[in-house]
Amino acid sequence: MPPRIPDGYEARTMTIEAFADTIVPGEKRFPGDRAVVGASAGGGAVASGAIELLEWDATGVSEGLDGFASALNDHATAYAAEHGLTLDESVPPFVALEFEQRTDLVRRLTAVGHPEKALWVSLALFSNMAFDSAAHMHTADAIAAGHPGLLALGIEKPGPDGLWRFPQYSYGRPLARLHPDTTPSGSPA
Repeated sequence: MPPRIPDGYEARTMTIEAFADTIVPGEKRFPGDRAVVGASAGGGAVASGAIELLEWDATGVSEGLDGFASALNDHATAYAAEHGLTLDESVPPFVALEFEQRTDLVRRLTAVGHPEKALWVSLALFSNMAFDSAAHMHTADAIAAGHPGLLALGIEKPGPDGLWRFPQYSYGRPLARLHPDTTPSGSPA
């Protein structure tokens, strides 16, 4: 009998979320969250939009996500058999693994010499990218929405005019005189 997936929640999404949560862990989004195991306080890759970034066609991986999830679940099934684990069939195999087991499996898949290393490293990089740069969003929008990764990194909100200024990290003086034809927005005329 195939695993029963909670209504409205695709097996592929759940599996890819579990992978992203293994790369940048976060706290559970709701009490029964199985993809995000709650290994860290605050939002991780999933809360930062890893799925949205991976599903964005600009990444070049969006069309392969079904295959990636299937391969990851195949690896999880083999891992479970190797370790004598009985997996909960109500969720995809990778999701059924404990966090430490997920971490061990991902470490194997991204190890030097693994034939699929490039694939798994690319998914890991996109998971990190969702957290540390919100690459799928305009930075100002991400900060306004309370993006967990940008907040954790200490990225400040722009000023009321939408521009970022960093007075505490400046030299405290102009480095050059403005050209007389510079516009108020800072553009050359």
